[in-house]
Amino acid sequence: MKIILLSIGKTDNPLFSQIIEGYRKRINFYIGFDIHSLPDLKNARNLSEKEQKKQEGEKLLKWLQSSDHVVLLDDKGKQYSSIEFSGYLEKKSFTAARRLIFMVGGPYGFSDEVYERANETMSLSKMTFTHQMVRMIFVEQLYRAMTILQNEPYHHE
Repeated sequence: MKIILLSIGKTDNPLFSQIIEGYRKRINFYIGFDIHSLPDLKNARNLSEKEQKKQEGEKLLKWLQSSDHVVLLDDKGKQYSSIEFSGYLEKKSFTAARRLIFMVGGPYGFSDEVYERANETMSLSKMTFTHQMVRMIFVEQLYRAMTILQNEPYHHE
């Protein structure tokens, strides 16, 4: 299984980019992991919220393969502790498709079509974070889950 973090827009903050890249390299020691950022929409300010979600959704859906297991990172999704998330990933390694896609939407979230395609939704917190922070938090939690599964001393209970 390969894990992919798919998102709209790039990480502009160089500090976040550096942290994300550091965790990406560490994660690849344990499991295949990649990050794909699709370009922001052009002239998004001239689009309604609904039209922006629709166009972003089309970009995201076009990128997916039919066999992908898609998890939307969404504030209304299921929440996991770090230990529970590691267990979730362990189960998915045996049951999920070849690619497990965690998806970050645009500033207004996901279109109805993306929700329909998704296999499940997951929340990182009840709080709201910038999309750049979501990427950073997700890769840290993915790394943490990998170290938990390997009984390494990164995570403390």
